[in-house]
Amino acid sequence: MIMEQNEHEKLLRLKSDFLDIIDIENGFLVYEVLLKNMLIAIKTIMHAKEATLFTFSNVNNQLLIEASTDENIINEKYLNILKGKFENNAEQSFYYEKLPGFEEVDLILPLIKKGSLQSIIALKDIEDEQLPFSVSLLEAVSYYTARFLNNVRALVKTVSEEKRYKQLFRVTEKFHSTMNMDDVLGEIIYSLQEVYPTFTYYLLLSHDNNSLKDLPIKDLEYNSDNIAAMQAYVTGNIQFEDSIHNKRSVLYAPLKGKQGVYGVLQVIASNTIVFPDSEVEFITLLANTAGSALENAQLYQQSKRLITDLKLINETSHRLNSNLRLTETMAYMTDQITSSFRAEEVGFILYANKNKPVEVLNGSTEFFHTLDAEIYIQYIKDRIDSEIESLFIGDFQLPSKSDVKQFKSIMAVPMTQSGVLKGFVLVMSEPTYHFSFETFKLLQSLIHHSTLAITNSMLREELEKMVITDHLTKLYSRNYLDEKIYQSMNEDHEGTFIMIDIDNFKSINDTFGHQIGDEIIIQVAGLINSNIRGTDIGARWGGEELAIYLPGVSLIAGVVIAERLVAKVQECSEPRVTISCGVSHWNRGQQDTYAALFKRADKALYVAKQTGKNKVIVQESDIVIEKTTP
Repeated sequence: MIMEQNEHEKLLRLKSDFLDIIDIENGFLVYEVLLKNMLIAIKTIMHAKEATLFTFSNVNNQLLIEASTDENIINEKYLNILKGKFENNAEQSFYYEKLPGFEEVDLILPLIKKGSLQSIIALKDIEDEQLPFSVSLLEAVSYYTARFLNNVRALVKTVSEEKRYKQLFRVTEKFHSTMNMDDVLGEIIYSLQEVYPTFTYYLLLSHDNNSLKDLPIKDLEYNSDNIAAMQAYVTGNIQFEDSIHNKRSVLYAPLKGKQGVYGVLQVIASNTIVFPDSEVEFITLLANTAGSALENAQLYQQSKRLITDLKLINETSHRLNSNLRLTETMAYMTDQITSSFRAEEVGFILYANKNKPVEVLNGSTEFFHTLDAEIYIQYIKDRIDSEIESLFIGDFQLPSKSDVKQFKSIMAVPMTQSGVLKGFVLVMSEPTYHFSFETFKLLQSLIHHSTLAITNSMLREELEKMVITDHLTKLYSRNYLDEKIYQSMNEDHEGTFIMIDIDNFKSINDTFGHQIGDEIIIQVAGLINSNIRGTDIGARWGGEELAIYLPGVSLIAGVVIAERLVAKVQECSEPRVTISCGVSHWNRGQQDTYAALFKRADKALYVAKQTGKNKVIVQESDIVIEKTTP
């Protein structure tokens, strides 16, 4: 009777302790602490020195230590004890026998939930005078402990879920308050670390995220070690990777939006062979919410980038259609591409003719006017000629080994007008994979919209040149010469004018025919162009008469040029001809006019023709000076 009373008091005390353990008012619901206090209560009424809670894992039915009053207990100690050992004696509510692995344990209490064995409590070093306990006491302790444990787990799960979903609500608000992808990714990791501090996390992303150096981010790559991650990315479904050997379980949750999957969240649960079912739903909801937020942020950033790209194209098109000179057009385009794409070298390559296959337009960067650029230009030209497609190369290798500067990143876009290939634009940078594919697409669009303006600028300048150029000799026209002399006499300090006449030209026409006569004029015109500067003006005066104006050139230098030209014509013409030259000069120190300058040169030329030809005559005021060619 006394024994029954003592056991009854033990049960009352146990129930009372269980009620005291759960302090809902103070929010004291830390699962690990609840379990430890439960074991302390059981250890106390059973007069044991140590109590340990083992829970069965669903993988291979192995035991895992969930809590213990001994702080030094080793978690892996009882992993090899199988659940089947206990289930074979399912009707037994306690064990005094020394089971393998439990040799030091005095008593084992099975904890049953819905007819299935879920956990056991192992008690060590029970006081001898307390043993053996009655069957009714052991059954009651096992029953009330199992109920308490189930209630604790349910309560903690409810409180934990409430906390998690409050966190999810907060995170969702944060996601929808930002359009920055970096903020979204950072919030994913922060939320998981707050809810599951013992888990490890990685973001496996399918696009470049070099800027996010503070977050645990990896590139999503397909390899034999990451098959589960790739399956999650491809299928859009959660994948698991359980490892008994590594004693961990890994969950791969796709970051999925409505239009696609943007990456995979990797969650690693250590010391767990199967990922907890209770956590899968929350992590899935968080990943889906994050995927939608990532999609919105990405779409927003894409729209901003598109607006910027359209603005660039619009501004460029507007500027190119403002009647810029060709050199100005090319320089503007080079600046735009260099600044917008962070390019090092930009070249505009124009297809010329058979004798000169390509021409680098002025306005291209300096590199394209060097010999080193030729190997790049020729290689790209051959590729474009054969493929008629734009080229996007991230790790370019020169066809032959050389000391030429190495550019690894290359973009080349053909310039096509009305189906005709006019040339191409070549953009280069030294680092590998320097340009993104979005940059490449923008360059294509930019060149497509700019080609017409560039072509029109070239045609306009060709037309202007035709207006001021003599068709036969390709020298300037007389009208253009007149304009330039007038301009020079207003702006410069001096200048020299040379009139040229091909000697005995009528007899050449009579002897060889007018076709040869034209050829002679063309030959002399070519010699003029090759013997004057780019700032000098060679022109066809009329018939077989030609003229040269040398702005800023003294009379002495002008005479030297005229004499050299007389000698060159006599030496190089075929059939052999000679020329006569009349030279005049002006300077700021004397009053002069264009008409007077021309009149003096014309008079000097007349004297040269009348005094033997094949010579240079200079007329200064009324003084005629003969300069004969030796």
